[in-house]
Amino acid sequence: MNMDDIRLVVVSNRLPIRINRIDEKWHVSPGGGGLVAALNPILNKHGGSWVGWLGTTEEGDFSPLLKQAENEAGYHLNPVFLTEEEVQNYYFGFSNEILWPLFHSLETRCNFKPEYWKAYSDVNQKFAEKIAENCTEKDYIWVQDYQLMEVALHLKKLKPNCRTGFFLHIPFPPPDIFLKLPWRTEILKGLMEYDTIGVHTANDQRNLIEAFRRTRPLSAKISGTNGTKIVSLQNRTVKVGVFPISIDYQAFSTLAASPLVEERTVAFHNEFPNQQIVLGTDRLDYTKGIPERILAFSNALERYPEMREKITLVQVLVPSRIQVPQYIELKTEVERLIGETNGKFGVPGWTPIQYYYRNLPHDQLAAYYRAADIALITSLRDGMNLVAKEYVAANLEERGVLILSEFTGAAAEFGKGAILINPYDIEGTADAIYQAYKMSNEEKRRRMHLLR
Repeated sequence: MNMDDIRLVVVSNRLPIRINRIDEKWHVSPGGGGLVAALNPILNKHGGSWVGWLGTTEEGDFSPLLKQAENEAGYHLNPVFLTEEEVQNYYFGFSNEILWPLFHSLETRCNFKPEYWKAYSDVNQKFAEKIAENCTEKDYIWVQDYQLMEVALHLKKLKPNCRTGFFLHIPFPPPDIFLKLPWRTEILKGLMEYDTIGVHTANDQRNLIEAFRRTRPLSAKISGTNGTKIVSLQNRTVKVGVFPISIDYQAFSTLAASPLVEERTVAFHNEFPNQQIVLGTDRLDYTKGIPERILAFSNALERYPEMREKITLVQVLVPSRIQVPQYIELKTEVERLIGETNGKFGVPGWTPIQYYYRNLPHDQLAAYYRAADIALITSLRDGMNLVAKEYVAANLEERGVLILSEFTGAAAEFGKGAILINPYDIEGTADAIYQAYKMSNEEKRRRMHLLR
């Protein structure tokens, strides 16, 4: 695809902006998250458009806000408007009570309500209609993630010759787990309408291919050797490729080297004199292994007492889905475990875990990355995990240590430089923390140089 000749249209559940009402007036600000971090630089450089939900069910004239955001972003924004019922059943329901836990191999958390499916399919059709209104068949439509797996199915009825790609930002589960989905055939039929499907890892590719085989055993034909696979079903073929997502490495390194970040890095270090800083920064989600991380850090302090008063875990928790009971319970559990650890090991002048429940500006996050001696990523399952890549990009002095869950997509790329852990192994993770704490400067440089 020649980016100079073809207009790229990114489609995702949310637009890459946030709108908030403050004092009865709407305000717009840049969105966050891995998807925006990965795709915004592409559209910013080459132009195009982004289709997605505006993030509110309230009615109003948002044209001035969108125009302001478009001028700042350098590309077009096409909003999809959803009702409160659609948000509840399509987003919180099918997407996040079924697909999210199922695709992260946590199927016991699924809630297979039949009404969720109809809402999911209807909203996917609504997205397809918005794309058809604002795009031509010369455009390349690039649909993002699990919320929109049926968009191409509906779009092809409106614009039969449009070119479409789909990227899955979360893992694709093993077939034995995926086949528990009551609407498995419908989901795979929807995916077959894309021209290309991208996943993070070879393991995700194998799982998806096997799901096609198991669901359509007589008609599914698979071809291709290394790299991209071709799936043929009846009169349709789709390419399934492994395309690990990343970040704008150069831009993030440049940000980390800026005078403002340098100043904040020094200030952050000064808050914890004579301490090694362990950094955990995550969106509030049960897939991130945050309770397991706290338990492992506590275990390390218990079994390696020489680390006490010489190491501090800084845990940043970004609010997410705060109205969902499961997430409220998770936040309560994390805060309880932090309180227990601080109560057990803390002494005057040293609190083992510093806890922040908030969003961090990008420059402040870059300062945290630069200051951290150790990054601790304990995801129980993760599509890629761009925190790992941002930490490496910000590590200008090459003195940090990355401790990384082997159940992240990033582990496939970072296995030779990071310390890989099984986050379910509390003592094993505690040992990894101690290994990083004791690591020589020479080994730190060797590992981080390899990662960078």
